[in-house]
Amino acid sequence: MPETPTTADRALRIGICGPVGTGKSSLIAMLCGELASTLRLAVITNDIYTDEDARYLRSAGVLEPERIRAVETGACPHTAIRDDITANLLAVDQLEEDFAPLDIVMVESGGDNLTATFSPALVDTQIFIIDVAGGGDVARKGGPGITRADLLIVNKTDLAPYVGVDPVLMVADASEVRDGRPVIALSRGDRASVTALTDWVQTQLVAHRSGILVPADPGPMAPHSHDDGTLHVHHEGDDAHQHAHS
Repeated sequence: MPETPTTADRALRIGICGPVGTGKSSLIAMLCGELASTLRLAVITNDIYTDEDARYLRSAGVLEPERIRAVETGACPHTAIRDDITANLLAVDQLEEDFAPLDIVMVESGGDNLTATFSPALVDTQIFIIDVAGGGDVARKGGPGITRADLLIVNKTDLAPYVGVDPVLMVADASEVRDGRPVIALSRGDRASVTALTDWVQTQLVAHRSGILVPADPGPMAPHSHDDGTLHVHHEGDDAHQHAHS
């Protein structure tokens, strides 16, 4: 009787998420440029009513065009990466079938807000991106993506002098709210930061192939209360509300 396949038998699935304009597509293009000579890659992009991000990546020539596919969500980008992942999961499965064996499939979320995170049923590990142009206080604002994604990127640090942001302070703020999870200050012109990113990806791939990478859910939402005094506290891994009454 054949053995049941494990997640380690398929490609590592990396989710890349963050607000509009933070540089998700550019980061994917850079990773493809850095890794495509040694690893077998594919990409899924998400947009609401267009395939523009996929077309950008194809035009950049970072991969064979057939390895870059678009999902048009038709609704909030968050929905397609967390609430109903069917379209993305089918797209990933189809890519893995068409180009087997693949090493990594990157799934780019449509631009969303600081609450957007991937379902661990869709990706094995996830990167959340913010950038200096969004303001130096963004990291302190928190949100599940900033505080709990597997890796936080503070992007476009080369632009910091032009937008009046201290990138060192921004990284320090991010590190403080992330409870030891990694933060990379990234600029395409800074070789050390690019290497730090590719090293992180390679480390995730090794852990995935070894069967020791366990997808973590950056959610759930922060505790919140209702008019009746009920406090809802969501714990990591819980699917239901935990109720405590004041």
